[in-house]
Amino acid sequence: MFDLASLTDLLTQPQKIVITTHHKPDGDAMGSSLGLYNYLIQQGHHARVIAPTDYPDFLSWLPGNEDVIIYTEHREEAAALIADAKLIFCLDFNALSRINDMGELVGGSSAYKIMIDHHLEPADFDDYRHWDINACATAQLVYDFIVNELHHKELVNKDVATCLYTGIMTDSASFRLPNTTSTVHRIVADLIDAGAVNWRIHELVYNSASENRLRFLGHCLANCLEVLPEFNTAIIAVSKQDLERFDVETGDTEGVVNYALSMANVRLAAFIVERSDRVKLSLRSKGEFPANEICKKYFNGGGHRNAAGGHSENSLEQVVQQFKQILPEYKKLLIQ
Repeated sequence: MFDLASLTDLLTQPQKIVITTHHKPDGDAMGSSLGLYNYLIQQGHHARVIAPTDYPDFLSWLPGNEDVIIYTEHREEAAALIADAKLIFCLDFNALSRINDMGELVGGSSAYKIMIDHHLEPADFDDYRHWDINACATAQLVYDFIVNELHHKELVNKDVATCLYTGIMTDSASFRLPNTTSTVHRIVADLIDAGAVNWRIHELVYNSASENRLRFLGHCLANCLEVLPEFNTAIIAVSKQDLERFDVETGDTEGVVNYALSMANVRLAAFIVERSDRVKLSLRSKGEFPANEICKKYFNGGGHRNAAGGHSENSLEQVVQQFKQILPEYKKLLIQ
């Protein structure tokens, strides 16, 4: 049996370690991955972070980012590292399908697989699991893993703290979501004491938009926003032509859905975007409304109660229409 004692024993000696996270990584995915990376290298481990795909440029300043391997750009190097690894840390995802083509490599590896995650219904591919759906971010769980399971609080240095703070800040919507508990604030205080410069991190993540991104956001709000007051719901639907017109890059669509949710009477917001291969949905909700249930039931996805995502092979128009047809089923929850 591979338990905490076995993992701790392995980590007493330098190991070849791969850290990976879900495709199109966000702030929590990269913050938790690089936070763990900066912890492990202090102990002499040969650790590398492999991201399945690219990720937003506003995360490129994170300590250790220069050593990240993007799988789609360096497949052979990434495959060799995975094949040679003794341990693979799987962060911020709960199923191998979330890492695209890498899933087959990770699943076929003889390495011990450690899942650190806070998503519902984890698949059974891991050997050790540090998992809690009540955590506001995977970065919170990485902190807990380092400090309370491995008892290495002294190794939470400025680089580790900066990365973990970024993960918690972004996944908690700047500490605004209901799962931002007093425990989370105490962890954040520890991270600031360890060297995380909170105001600077906020500036780097949220105040680094390009002109194109701002013009795209303006287009979304002025021309793509549809409000359905009878369901307290708002939809922003964006076509592939819109993305091309504003030269949208990875990360430019991040957070757009939150503007729709910010309206006083809106309880459910949808950002529906037409990509080259499929249509993707991002849902956000307030209170007890189960955004994740809609994504899981109708759009091949899932997530958290108030933040979820999915996709469809149908056209943009068909997906928007399908989403609208679902709303009467949830009307009582939406208007209460």
